[in-house]
Amino acid sequence: MIEFTTIVTLCILFLIFFRPGKTPPLENPLVIERPGQYHMTLAPQLNLAQPFVEDLAARLNSLASMDCDTVYFEVKDKQVVAHGFDFYLFAITRRNGMLLFQAARPVSKSGDQLEAIREFAKDVLKRFPGEGIRCEEIAEVAREAAEARGIGIRTL
Repeated sequence: MIEFTTIVTLCILFLIFFRPGKTPPLENPLVIERPGQYHMTLAPQLNLAQPFVEDLAARLNSLASMDCDTVYFEVKDKQVVAHGFDFYLFAITRRNGMLLFQAARPVSKSGDQLEAIREFAKDVLKRFPGEGIRCEEIAEVAREAAEARGIGIRTL
């Protein structure tokens, strides 16, 4: 009986000290493409934003699939720290029925953040040519998805 108790105690101690924790931030960009649904590019160390982006993609797929201009956001998520900043920049667009998501770190604490995310998004958008119209629905759905997860989001 003492052997069983010792083994159980050692197993519990092992699980307490060596249990898997949070996923560590990646040092490389994360690119996920679901053909016909969405293309996601997350800058290094923003991989923890993936669940929010996938939730947002699921919500946006139910909208009409017309092409839209890019909508830019500043996102404050306590689960995601962007290289020492308390927020990250996020862009959403729809081209040829495909949703495109880009997340990048800010360039400075007091700079033109909108220009920084436009530069980051430009390379991805080159692969998906087309013109869009301003889609207020994207901004509204993003606000709803962020609110449901307790994330602060502001349209730039």
